[in-house]
Amino acid sequence: MKISDIERGVSVRTRVKVPIRPRAGKVRFEPEMVTFSGLCDNAEHLALVFGPSGAVPHVRVHSECLTGDVFGSARCDCGEQLNEAIMHFGACGGILLYLRQEGRGIGLYNKLEAYRLQIVNGLDTFAANRALNFPDDPRDFRVAAQMLQALGVREIALVTNNPDKAMQIAQHGIEVNRCLCTGVFANETNRSYLHAKVVHHQHSINLSGDYQ
Repeated sequence: MKISDIERGVSVRTRVKVPIRPRAGKVRFEPEMVTFSGLCDNAEHLALVFGPSGAVPHVRVHSECLTGDVFGSARCDCGEQLNEAIMHFGACGGILLYLRQEGRGIGLYNKLEAYRLQIVNGLDTFAANRALNFPDDPRDFRVAAQMLQALGVREIALVTNNPDKAMQIAQHGIEVNRCLCTGVFANETNRSYLHAKVVHHQHSINLSGDYQ
């Protein structure tokens, strides 16, 4: 697919600097929050631009996780990954794309129902999705490529453990120069969740060490 085919009709809507403070620590950063018009799914996705990080910017594509990002759920590692990205980009520059794709795209209520199936029936995170008649991971990362192209970014170093995320973004016109793994944020509650991502979808997560 040509870049021009994706870009057509997509533009930056608003840029505004917003002081933010990661949930761990007292340091404060002031990224530029960027909104967009014409994205393929019409959702309110957000880019946080923390300043230059070289010719090939570091980029984290983070799917919204209310339970983890806001309430610190121990069932996933989303909140820790988000906090890590903010701390790193705040210090070194980079772009955080915050996508409104709760529950790997199935929504908040369905995600909590999937949690119930995991707890009550012993299903892993992907089997729970399938029990609710959803694919393992229905997310479409074309919108991330659109956002980057609207920002004038054509080549990135992608901060991710998910090979499918890198593949989809590359397929939609962004050159993924390299992938950088996130930290490993395992605990007694989320270890089976992380293990399922490694086994079923080849995420790059080293679970050989102790819990963090």
